[in-house]
Amino acid sequence: MTVEAINPISAIERTRRHHEVDFARGSVRHEGGILSDQIEQRNARYIAGEIDSDALTAAILASQSVQLP
Repeated sequence: MTVEAINPISAIERTRRHHEVDFARGSVRHEGGILSDQIEQRNARYIAGEIDSDALTAAILASQSVQLP
């Protein structure tokens, strides 16, 4: 999979992304799960603006740590 960097993001966007990731992380923990180091690394890249939401979602779904019903 090829992931292209997107344009630099503002501090406000970075904060929004951080809150978004924290919410998702909380939802996973509420269900009794934890995010793998691989997913957390991708989350950090998303927060930093290195990848966009679509790339993050694709990477998460392609990872070995996601189990779909």
